[in-house]
Amino acid sequence: MPRIFESVPDLLKATGAKLGPTDWVTIDQARIDKFADATGDHQWIHVDPARAAKGPFGATIAHGYLTMSLASLFLPQLMLVNRVSMGVNYGTDRVRFPAPVRVGSRLRAHGEVLSAEEIKGGGQVVVRITIEVEGGDKPACVVDTISRFFTA
Repeated sequence: MPRIFESVPDLLKATGAKLGPTDWVTIDQARIDKFADATGDHQWIHVDPARAAKGPFGATIAHGYLTMSLASLFLPQLMLVNRVSMGVNYGTDRVRFPAPVRVGSRLRAHGEVLSAEEIKGGGQVVVRITIEVEGGDKPACVVDTISRFFTA
């Protein structure tokens, strides 16, 4: 269930807020293959199950950027801002991939609002999204996302 901010001024008071967790998402080979096709990254650790089974991870693994891209799936599950005309992805700051995501893994995310500030026409928020692997010791990805929300 996302945390709902009723307006941009409400969001501007959210620094330190904890968000989540989200629903679980299973990372299957079809998703990995589609990402490889979209990006042109067909390295064997991602797309060759037979070779990857004998490799360092024991199976194919998701691309780090595939894992990071799930922030776009998870952020609306973590938070919603009402009374805005639109929200846009403004970018990211720090990104890390502490653990691989083996095919068949389940992922979910938690968030923390690191900062929120007023900008012309709305507000900007930095949310640290931590994507965890079910049963894992380390997160798969930690990314500080920057989003802008504009008032109607």
